[in-house]
Amino acid sequence: MPRMFFLGVFIKMARLHSRKKGKSGSKKPLKKIKPNWVRYDAKEAEQLVIKLSKQGYSQSKIGVALRDIYGIPDLRTITNKKISMILEENKLASKIPEDLLDLIRKENNVHKHLELNKGDMSALRGLQLTESKIKRLVKYYKANGKLPQNWKYDREQAKLLIG
Repeated sequence: MPRMFFLGVFIKMARLHSRKKGKSGSKKPLKKIKPNWVRYDAKEAEQLVIKLSKQGYSQSKIGVALRDIYGIPDLRTITNKKISMILEENKLASKIPEDLLDLIRKENNVHKHLELNKGDMSALRGLQLTESKIKRLVKYYKANGKLPQNWKYDREQAKLLIG
């Protein structure tokens, strides 16, 4: 995380749309080795990812299921691959990245709320911030080649996409 130097003191930068510093959050283990109590090898772990994906789990839910149900704390230490890489190899990856899809869902829900509650100005501000995040993410994914250059966000198509 970037830090700013201010009068001899290091200050962590604030969150994007709030005045908070946001220091809390989960941390990955420092050791990048497979724990000896994990009973799955690389091939079995990949098969679990494929099975969960075919059941309709998203990438983040696959990671949570592997951790909570199967006792795999970090898939990358076992297989040396991310969940997204395993899904791409098996042609199970979605065309739109999961974080962008979640932001589109959020924007859609806030828009539905605003249709019913036209005077909710804080929700309107939240809608503006969410749209800003979507535009920023689309720009990033276009630059990295995860989205085609001609892909354009449209609220009406997003409603159909989310369904």
